[in-house]
Amino acid sequence: MKTAIVGWGHTRFGRLDEHDLESLIISAAREAVAHAGLEFGDIDAIALGHLNAGMVKESFCSSLALQADPALRFVPATRLENACASGAAALYFGQSLIESGRARRVLVIGAEKMTAVSGEAVTASLGSASYVKEEAATGLTFPGIFALIARQYFERHGDQSATLARIAVKNHANGALNPLAHLRRALDFETCNTVSAQNPLIAAPLRKTDCSLVSDGAAAVVLTGIDDARGYRQAVGIRAAVQVNDYLPLSRRDAVRFEGPARAFAQAYEQARIGVNDLDFAEVHDCFTIAELLSYEAMGLAPPGQGARVIDDGSVMPGGRLPVNLSGGLKSKGHPIGATGVSMHVMAAKQLTGTAGDLQRAGAELGAVFNMGGSAVASYVSVLEALRA
Repeated sequence: MKTAIVGWGHTRFGRLDEHDLESLIISAAREAVAHAGLEFGDIDAIALGHLNAGMVKESFCSSLALQADPALRFVPATRLENACASGAAALYFGQSLIESGRARRVLVIGAEKMTAVSGEAVTASLGSASYVKEEAATGLTFPGIFALIARQYFERHGDQSATLARIAVKNHANGALNPLAHLRRALDFETCNTVSAQNPLIAAPLRKTDCSLVSDGAAAVVLTGIDDARGYRQAVGIRAAVQVNDYLPLSRRDAVRFEGPARAFAQAYEQARIGVNDLDFAEVHDCFTIAELLSYEAMGLAPPGQGARVIDDGSVMPGGRLPVNLSGGLKSKGHPIGATGVSMHVMAAKQLTGTAGDLQRAGAELGAVFNMGGSAVASYVSVLEALRA
């Protein structure tokens, strides 16, 4: 049985000093259940996407969702973790509960509180999601890992620094229109393409504007079976859902090729019986601008080494043939790790129901979501479609 999203909630992303992890989870959960027109007693199971890795003191947090309403007491709740793809992992787990007949309605929440610890602590926490013995243990951070990928790409295909700057400019312009985004400020090309005191090199060739944000936030969706979904005010079908995992060590892969993401996209297209040109938009995992560039190639928008083509010709711009990251992406919207994959599905659902406000792609009927864990290690690709009553 296929599944559908029938309700959603989304906190603002950013440095949210007024929220702890518990209140973020509760806020997104309450909004999603209310949006679906349900009561909490209608929920059969809860899936929580959450990385943590030391960023908050709670290591056992699945039952924090029960704090949203007394009717949730005794409802099974499970935490899912797959690095930066923890949100998609939770959503896919929720799907499996429905498709197996073990639940009729599942509340999926993604949440992360990142700003309660220092930047150094966040870097160390995220570094534990790499192949530690060859990467984190040698001092390689995730900016360093993606800088290594960028350098290899530049060596193979020429300096793409200006292309990365244009991706940042695009996503900041989109994020400026998103009331939920962490950084709602447009940046010009000169700012993003110039190393300066305001835009220092983080790990050459990546500058500050090439890196996503350390954010707090949560997002939630309510899932049900596709046959039940048409009775809801708004519903979005999950036409394809594919997970692909690759080797953890970067040394065992040609990271420049993004082979895991490419395989996930190909399988999702096959499952959905579509091609890339059938999509109206995509939300992709731009943890760093080089990741978005490689995503263009992985999803089949451009041949290997030619991803710059689709930013240069406007294909991925808001008015282009396949806009990418209309929400502002991780680059501007923010990247609270466990929330990201769920947030992407919420943003896609809004597009497909015509409720995306200033971000709206007119007439959107089919969208893709790509949520990635690690350096293209865990790749989740969903194809979502508008459902009409």
